[in-house]
Amino acid sequence: MVEVNAMGDTCPIPVIKTKKAIEGLNGAGVVETLVDNEIAVQNLKKMADQKGYKASCEKLGDNQYKVKMTIGEAVEEKKEEFAKKSERSDSSENTVVVISSSKMGEGEEELGKVLIKGFIYALTQLDTLPKTMLFYNGGAFLTCEGSESLEDLKFLKEQGVEIFTCGTCLNYYGLTEKLQVGEITNMYVIAEKMTQADKVVKP
Repeated sequence: MVEVNAMGDTCPIPVIKTKKAIEGLNGAGVVETLVDNEIAVQNLKKMADQKGYKASCEKLGDNQYKVKMTIGEAVEEKKEEFAKKSERSDSSENTVVVISSSKMGEGEEELGKVLIKGFIYALTQLDTLPKTMLFYNGGAFLTCEGSESLEDLKFLKEQGVEIFTCGTCLNYYGLTEKLQVGEITNMYVIAEKMTQADKVVKP
């Protein structure tokens, strides 16, 4: 049995920690994850359902929950469903992620910044990485000096992900000399990458 302490961790870290613990089991075993909120519980149970793992949850106290996953006891139809999804996942698929803001979604700016940081980190943990990431308008700040996502973006680039930032945007915001990862590009290339993509993802 492996215990994962994800107390105080924000989304998507509890799921990623649990996923890594499961990968270390070599096919079978039990993983128990401690979290401090019900959203994390729901995310973990959803992951277990998608993968076909047997899962249960126990409330240990105020803001303390334990999610137990038993690996190797997947229901047969779940195993078959997951196998089919895996077959459909083509690592050569041309997926392009476009980021046009330094925050994710509408509403509180600080929350939006936390969300976009979490999204970029989550990309580093995917089994199939995007082929290209395009940054323009406010998204240009994420590839420049001072960005909290630089290490994750540098990791993605090392794994072969193309990272392009709009040169007009860098110039407009006075960031041209502060670019830290990827290449400067133009709107023609951005349009080309997006129109030729099999899938465009915009968080």
